[in-house]
Amino acid sequence: MRIMKINQMDCTDPRQVHAFLDLPFRLYRNIPQWVPPLEMDIRRMLNPRKHPFYKHSEAAFFLAQHEGQVTGRIAVLNNHNYNSFNHERTAFFYLFECEDERETALGLFEASFDWARRHGLDRILGPKGFTALDGLGLLVKGFKHRPAFGLPYNPAYYAGQVEAAGFEPGEELVSGYLSSHTQFPEKIHRASDIIQRRRGLRVARYQHRSDLRALLPKLQALYNGSLSGTSGTVPLTDDEVKTLADQLLWFADPKLIKIILKDDEPVGFLFAYPDISAALQRTGGRLFPFGWIRLLREMRRTKWVNINGAGIIEHYRGLGGTAILFSEMYKSVTEGGFEHADVVQIGIENGNMQRELRELGIDFYKSHRLYSRAL
Repeated sequence: MRIMKINQMDCTDPRQVHAFLDLPFRLYRNIPQWVPPLEMDIRRMLNPRKHPFYKHSEAAFFLAQHEGQVTGRIAVLNNHNYNSFNHERTAFFYLFECEDERETALGLFEASFDWARRHGLDRILGPKGFTALDGLGLLVKGFKHRPAFGLPYNPAYYAGQVEAAGFEPGEELVSGYLSSHTQFPEKIHRASDIIQRRRGLRVARYQHRSDLRALLPKLQALYNGSLSGTSGTVPLTDDEVKTLADQLLWFADPKLIKIILKDDEPVGFLFAYPDISAALQRTGGRLFPFGWIRLLREMRRTKWVNINGAGIIEHYRGLGGTAILFSEMYKSVTEGGFEHADVVQIGIENGNMQRELRELGIDFYKSHRLYSRAL
């Protein structure tokens, strides 16, 4: 019988932090599709002094060990803002990685359940992370494909480990593939032009990151205002918006980020950025000392673009506003000189948008699934 220990990680101990960060590199060393996270981003998650999440909430990290070797890890989060906004007492699990050993997985989940219960929580959901940019769910379809930057990749056996711990399948999110060679309907572009003229809308494009930073307060208000009447979401704080901008804008191409304006007020957006996954695979997710050079080169030469966020306020959706989004989505691919696009994580409950995107030639080839259970 395996003698296993589950311990809560001390985030101030460099050896434990290294063990937590190193585990996926061992688990995925023979899986060419896996993309390591950007090291500075995940280190920030483990540092309560640097990540804005800890200004309002708390998290714990657990390591499983067998004969001195780390065989699994998990994070459990108590997001006070989320629970207050949704009138819930829900924990999130995140950063789960484990060898193909069910006993280890069950031990990690039991440790996270105990922590959540001690914090007065009665439900657990995941994988779900610290910010709106953290990819959701377990990969359950599309294992042969490399993930878009920031999206989870995991072995197929993880779903069995999660379900064995008593979790029930929940929301699914699908990601689609769009080729620059797709015969995109010209009528969508014409509809976009007509709607913009009739509704007094325009698509703003930007050349400089400083222009986008100046828009952040209005974009924050647009995002937070759109959450009224929804569930399973949470408004962004000022510090979280700044952190998200720091994460996104350093490698974003401003020309690929488009804002739909009514007069000078944002009413919609389309976020796209060059995919840097290939460079992250070569650098192991590290920027220093020379990783940033490879990442900058990849931004200029990659043929892949990620479309990771699109929306327009409800008032304009039924008035043809989605045609503007679809038109700009295709333009982001072709005008940027890209050949391939990942349209990432659209909720499976959004059947209308999925149907419309399929009709435009998008193939939904990856799926991620959230799981939940009562505590």
